[in-house]
Amino acid sequence: MMTRKHALWAALVCTALLLIALGVWNGGAQDVLAKAIKICSECIGLG
Repeated sequence: MMTRKHALWAALVCTALLLIALGVWNGGAQDVLAKAIKICSECIGLG
């Protein structure tokens, strides 16, 4: 039997997975990758 705490945890995990999936589908992962490459290149002194 699920307790209230387990039900809340499951709802939060499902919501998090849904929002991650929507972000990836919307192209957010590509934006994050491009920004990370730019920051790393500036940090090393390549850019």
